[in-house]
Amino acid sequence: MIFDPATDKPQDECGVFGMYSAPPLDLAWFTYLGLFALQHRGQEAAGMCVSDGERFHVEKDLGLVTQVFDERRLDSVRLPNAKVSIGHVRYSTTGSNLRFNAQPLTTRTNKGILGLAHNGNFVNALEVRSEMLSQGALFQTTNDSEVMLNLIARESDLDLIEATAAAMKRLKGGYACVLMSRTQLIGFRDPHGVRPLVIGQRDDGAWVLASEPCALYAVGAKLIRDVQPGELVWFDRTGLHSLTVDAKAPTPCSFEWIYFARSDSRLDDVDTHESRIRMGVQLAKENPVHADVVVPVPDSGIGAAIGYARESGIPFDYGLYKNPYAGRTFIAPTQEARELKVKMKLSPTSAVRGKRVILVDDSIVRGTTSRQIVNLLREAGATEVHFRVSSPPITHPCFYGIDTAARKELVASTHSIDEIRQLIGADTLTFISEQGLRDAIGGPGLCSACFTGNYPAGTPLLNDVDKLALEV
Repeated sequence: MIFDPATDKPQDECGVFGMYSAPPLDLAWFTYLGLFALQHRGQEAAGMCVSDGERFHVEKDLGLVTQVFDERRLDSVRLPNAKVSIGHVRYSTTGSNLRFNAQPLTTRTNKGILGLAHNGNFVNALEVRSEMLSQGALFQTTNDSEVMLNLIARESDLDLIEATAAAMKRLKGGYACVLMSRTQLIGFRDPHGVRPLVIGQRDDGAWVLASEPCALYAVGAKLIRDVQPGELVWFDRTGLHSLTVDAKAPTPCSFEWIYFARSDSRLDDVDTHESRIRMGVQLAKENPVHADVVVPVPDSGIGAAIGYARESGIPFDYGLYKNPYAGRTFIAPTQEARELKVKMKLSPTSAVRGKRVILVDDSIVRGTTSRQIVNLLREAGATEVHFRVSSPPITHPCFYGIDTAARKELVASTHSIDEIRQLIGADTLTFISEQGLRDAIGGPGLCSACFTGNYPAGTPLLNDVDKLALEV
């Protein structure tokens, strides 16, 4: 499993997008805009499908949205009378980062050609895929999304909606998917609602599905509502339709609010930015300390740092500058190169010189980058560094679409909090409590499996299975 030590974060998931419209909207362009708004959810590959009811055009490749869809490629999927489109930005959580695993996936069936884009993971995909292989099924990729698509295609006696509902009942885990035929757009979400999916609509009547509301706003749509846990929705010329397939107690992923979702998103009626501020307030209540300045680790620590400063009365300041051009561009081969990459991405400002600093971040995975950031602040003249984390310690891997490390590589699973403090070189280290996190997010129940080891949507038969498990 490739890990970029310059982030030391749970790696991104994927983003999905879909539109259904009466012509003459340029759905290829709108899908491009939606995917660009979701770029933070996946930077390895991008793709889209567009159909006008007869033709079905697909384009996808490795790279960022702007790299994959230059003007030539965008023109190749443009259809003047397009009715349906879906798109995907990928971070690989099952299957290698290779072009054949890029999405949307497509297949020809007795229901016509279908395209699927998927965010999340099916925890029983290996067993279902093995059973299908023994029955003679063919697979062209090594990601679990193709298992869902194959299940839908094999239900030859059912219509597309019925076949999709049957496949939802067969697969377990955390997922949100958009599916299209030549004439229909379909969206569905796992029974626990672990992965997000929202519905929007433009003033001209066009319907939109997306992983986050930011993609709706990018195409001029308004948020209508979330797709509910276990719900299947579809759009055709008669409008929006809904079917509850298998709803359970809602447990959406807590890391959507901690880290993944954009700060301008609202998921399951919970505002992301406001929830992060409440996390910071709760951190200050649970873990006060005398200091001179509150400094966030940008960008994901900003909301919690604002909340901590408000509650504590200690001034907030930007003690770390983040280079906006230092993205995930390479995997550094040596320790020296990794340390230089962190310095390329983050550099301290004069705000920390001679100050007792409260450093606020959203999570600690391995602790390697946290240690380097603490060192940066000390080198810049910080007299004390008190590390505050707006998530509980991550002690278990995620099986629902977040590429966390194996459990043995999670520092909180093998070290006490004080041992982690010593490892990263902080004067003090505290994490928000699990109950404090729940209170800060509020709203629905939460999936907190990475903190507790309690997995609401099931686990793989082999708990140590990694994202290459289907590469047989």
